[in-house]
Amino acid sequence: MLYKLRNRDSFWAFWFLLPSILGLCIFVLYPMASSLIISFTDYALLRDMSFVGIKNYVRAFTDATALKVFRNTLVFTLTSVPLLLILPLLLSIALNQKIRGIRFFRAAYCLPLISSMVAMSMVWQWMFNKDYGLVNWILSWFGINGPNWLSSPTYSLVAIIIVSIWKSLGYNMMLFLAGLQSIPDVYYEAAELDGCGVGIQRLWRITLPLLKPTTLFVTVMTIINSLQVFDQVVVITGGGPSRSSSVLVHYIYQCTFKFYETGYGSALAWLLTIFIFVLTLIQFIVNQSDDYSLE
Repeated sequence: MLYKLRNRDSFWAFWFLLPSILGLCIFVLYPMASSLIISFTDYALLRDMSFVGIKNYVRAFTDATALKVFRNTLVFTLTSVPLLLILPLLLSIALNQKIRGIRFFRAAYCLPLISSMVAMSMVWQWMFNKDYGLVNWILSWFGINGPNWLSSPTYSLVAIIIVSIWKSLGYNMMLFLAGLQSIPDVYYEAAELDGCGVGIQRLWRITLPLLKPTTLFVTVMTIINSLQVFDQVVVITGGGPSRSSSVLVHYIYQCTFKFYETGYGSALAWLLTIFIFVLTLIQFIVNQSDDYSLE
């Protein structure tokens, strides 16, 4: 009887999962396999496909434009990721207090999450305008002559970083806030009895160690998202000037759909996939020996 019940449960589980499995195969696995095959060809939208081996991958390491946009991607990641860890953590600690109006502030910081990145990028494009933008107008209050954000090779990528941090700040803050609220109060009560204060010592010895699982998740997701930044680059700067704000995903898009070099674009996409996979794997390997307990 138990065996028949198990078979019946497996039967219904299979049929309920079948739509998701089909969707995964059709819209994820099949395109991934196709792009892998295409990456070893010179296929373009306007000509037939022919096998070229690893030529596209070799080209990626000698293409000056690809190396430049990859460097921009690394700069973007190394700048935005630390800020998207530190600022949300500090905000979550501040918003974890029991004060009046705290729900309003939590909701306010989460408003960018429900906003379209394309629409908000258009707003930020106006805000970064040199002559009548809101950013330079605020800087003028302090006697600072704001730069030409979107036309400057120095500041164009900085503008993209600012928009990306603004967009993701609330999401990371809510993750840290959930992690903080999952820490039992008994730890803080025991620390208070042992003479541990409520300042940096309490944060360093109790809060941060118990937040390690949350921090790992936020770090991994933030790095992955930063390496795939695209929308704000296309809308705000278009990758210019002189590709100073262009990133790897933007270049992959251009190679595939603007220059019609689908094989080369697929190779770049797979190199980015491998790079993200390696970085994620390293983070999990480094943290797998951690028991996430207080020292």
